[in-house]
Amino acid sequence: MRRRDFIKIIAGSAVAWPLAAHTQQRPPKIPRIGIIDDAPIWDHFRRGLQEAGYIEGRDVTIEYRSSGGEPGQLAAVAADLANLSVDVIVTYGSAPTRAAQQATTTTPIVMIAVGDPIKAGFAQNLARPGRNITGNTILGTEMAAKRVQLLKQLIPGVSRVAFLWNPNNASHLAYLEEWRAAGPILGVEPIFVEVGHPDQLEPAFVTMIQKRPDALSITADPFHMAQVGWIIDFVAKNRLPSLYVAKENVVAGGLMSYGPSIADLFRRAAGHVHKILQGSKPTDLPVEQPTKFELVINLKTANALGLTLSASLLTTADDVIE
Repeated sequence: MRRRDFIKIIAGSAVAWPLAAHTQQRPPKIPRIGIIDDAPIWDHFRRGLQEAGYIEGRDVTIEYRSSGGEPGQLAAVAADLANLSVDVIVTYGSAPTRAAQQATTTTPIVMIAVGDPIKAGFAQNLARPGRNITGNTILGTEMAAKRVQLLKQLIPGVSRVAFLWNPNNASHLAYLEEWRAAGPILGVEPIFVEVGHPDQLEPAFVTMIQKRPDALSITADPFHMAQVGWIIDFVAKNRLPSLYVAKENVVAGGLMSYGPSIADLFRRAAGHVHKILQGSKPTDLPVEQPTKFELVINLKTANALGLTLSASLLTTADDVIE
């Protein structure tokens, strides 16, 4: 090889090597996930991320924003996450999902445990959502009749059932429709208890007790779940049997729950986030329906209320807490 050609090769390599080294040393972009109103239930979502190979702080950054339990603050925190240009926003329930939907039409949104995403306007259909929102649903609007039947098994003479609903949750309008339809068929008069703000909770429950319901039915609405400790204490003091959606509420002292596993829905939502971070579009990811429904009974609470549980009901239960 001629000396001049050798010098050219060496000179070219001297330029290429630093550039290649600089390219290799550039840290990869870490995806960012936005979460509204973190709570212990979100640990199941983080566990799902870990199962998919994401360690917080190493493979993914999570931006947490809190509304402080104030429904009026949801729009602001959702807009904040949208302005941060996070890769995906994850929401629990209809109200935070609505806020995120209004904040962005481009950032992917993964909703968790929404009652009726179609009636709420979050998806055109379950198979192909058609917008920037996907996730999963609790299909709560199809459970009212089943819950009334369980209450009648628990309290054979039940005739008046209070139903706690949130006017800020679009899915609850469908709940009301089903309660109005199921009540006369099953011989139960529904008493609708409207609570959409923390200040309304105590006066609404005091008024409810004055109407002397035989039982209370509660959804998994995130705002109500943030107040569930107070609710459990109130109904215990007033000896009012109550039926919840989430098993966690029964573990905390509630009487009975029937519904999908909320923890499982949080874990499965991490799968949607993984697919989106890998390049999938929300519109191509079907809204998942629950695959596991659980009946959980707190025997200690039943005894405190003086209730005698039938052997058939106890046999049907997936879990009995003693």
